[in-house]
Amino acid sequence: MLKNVAAVLLDGVHPFELGVVCEVFGIDRSEEGLPVYDFAVVSAEGPTLGTHCGFTVSTPYGLERLEEADLIAVPAGNAYAERAYPEELLAALRRAVGRGARVLSVCSGVFLLAAAGLLEDRRCAVHWHHAEQLARRYPRIAVEQDVLYVDDDPVITSAGTAAGIDACLHIVRKEQGTEVANKIARRMVVPPHRDGGQAQYIERPLPRGSCDTVGEVLVWMEEHLDAEVTVEQLAARAHMSPRTFARRFQQETGTTPYRWILRQRVLRAQELLEGTDETVDAIAWRTGFGTAAALRHQFVRALGTTPNAYRRTFRGPHAA
Repeated sequence: MLKNVAAVLLDGVHPFELGVVCEVFGIDRSEEGLPVYDFAVVSAEGPTLGTHCGFTVSTPYGLERLEEADLIAVPAGNAYAERAYPEELLAALRRAVGRGARVLSVCSGVFLLAAAGLLEDRRCAVHWHHAEQLARRYPRIAVEQDVLYVDDDPVITSAGTAAGIDACLHIVRKEQGTEVANKIARRMVVPPHRDGGQAQYIERPLPRGSCDTVGEVLVWMEEHLDAEVTVEQLAARAHMSPRTFARRFQQETGTTPYRWILRQRVLRAQELLEGTDETVDAIAWRTGFGTAAALRHQFVRALGTTPNAYRRTFRGPHAA
């Protein structure tokens, strides 16, 4: 049973991510029948630490407090992707996992867990901005770019900022049940569980045809997303044989014509869902999916959420 929780900090800690952990595990809600955690904020670099906002955080707890924790949370911090970490902290995290404790990272806190060797041959989540860097630096880690959090017990990792709330509530739900997690979420005025993944929050502007030999075809495809086209038709437009066109397309875009146009259709649907009041049926027709069912299927595959849920997220709860 989860009883003892510690948040471990380094200089440059981000206050919001620290606040998420404190809000879920550091508040006494016993008057509501909710569990009370033995919670502490622990410093790995002296009693007073700076934050990236310019103020300081003080705590009497050092690394020895981690030895009794059931869960150790690592909030994000400045330059966590590049900095070196105290060996004493890395060793403490390894000991904690070795004795059966869990560790949780929020956003860039994942780099500390990676440096400790706790993510090798595991899946993990991280803010999409850091995903490529994490994967390049630690090739034995399976970085999942589109999810809000990953539970690869005993290591739980979350994506940017608010995804830390999702991961913390997931741990509560796992340990103390849905009712407890829902009550804490209600007090925080947040959803106990969010649909979809990180992919829906990544801004991917439509490309404008920068490829050398297929660039003009890409521009035409962008302007005719509602058209059903074949490789043969696209090849004729590029004055190439279908085989040569397919090879050049793969070389210059990194994907096939089918997958490229499918992605652009989803991107255009995102734009229309965010910026217009058109119905999902109309958007499906305009983007070449034909039916709302087909749009929903591809939207869920690409973004992990439905068109209607996506529209509510980016236009508010009263959006159609």
